[in-house]
Amino acid sequence: MAKDPVRVLVTGAAGQIGYALVPMIARGVMLGPDQPVILHMLDIPPAAEALNGVKMELVDAAFPLLKGVVATTDVVEGCTGVNVAVMVGGFPRKEGMERKDVMSKNVSIYKSQASALEKHAAANCKVLVVANPANTNALILKEFAPSIPEKNITCLTRLDHNRALGQISERLGVQVSDVKNVIIWGNHSSTQYPDVSHATVKSGGAEKAVKELVSDDEWLKGEFIKTVQQRGAAIIKARKLSSALSAASSACDHIRDWVLGTPEGTWVSMGVYSDGSYNVPAGLIYSFPVTCRNGEWTIVQGLEIDEFSRKKLDATAEELTEEKALAYSCLA
Repeated sequence: MAKDPVRVLVTGAAGQIGYALVPMIARGVMLGPDQPVILHMLDIPPAAEALNGVKMELVDAAFPLLKGVVATTDVVEGCTGVNVAVMVGGFPRKEGMERKDVMSKNVSIYKSQASALEKHAAANCKVLVVANPANTNALILKEFAPSIPEKNITCLTRLDHNRALGQISERLGVQVSDVKNVIIWGNHSSTQYPDVSHATVKSGGAEKAVKELVSDDEWLKGEFIKTVQQRGAAIIKARKLSSALSAASSACDHIRDWVLGTPEGTWVSMGVYSDGSYNVPAGLIYSFPVTCRNGEWTIVQGLEIDEFSRKKLDATAEELTEEKALAYSCLA
């Protein structure tokens, strides 16, 4: 039996990340090689012509799984009937701008898109916020889409998670697929905490602790953390553009694992609504280690948090609490 198509919304679809992301979705990277999709691409009116160009390319690529394309600048048309929404569009911080300026721009964008999803998306729509500040944008979206369950609103920290896997695999000279269970805690910002305390590497048929194999605490607590935290800035410096390919690929990983499940014994990092686990204030969107089954994520419980990690978890929670207050002051 052929499956019914899933409608996937990508906002900011004419931008760099959108351009990298839509062919991955059309090829089955996000939802699996047997899942037909209808792509909804939404962007702002000045990008309408570029958006139409992306639509032409999707048609020209003749993707077998792609059963239709909606390319629009109308938020209601973009959001109608969607099962998965990937929110890539946002207002970027420009030179000389205060955080509050960026926040108030994003608050108004997310308010209108959230209201459209609230009224027009399919029941049980899953939402992934990519645009920065991702955690807080997701919180605003939740505020204005009260009927979307809080478990269905997430933000992207999988890019940071994948960056951490990449750094460990390069350091140890192993395949990235043999490294697992790194954790990104907290905010998708430079206060995030990439944690390898519980990570392992498959080595000679056995699983060994990353800490034991690296055996350089100074590197793990210093340069490694800094490299992952500042990788986005390093890519902008090298490419003169922000990371689009890796962001698009991680968005696919995030949704794929959420919908199709994580492998047994493996967890991934997702920005999700805090329930107070690990003494993180409830009501923040915070990155935790999670496992996924049957389209639901669950925070991994019972991990030991040492004193070094505790300070890092608290510092990033503090930043998120401030961001939340700033965003809510923009709402007023």
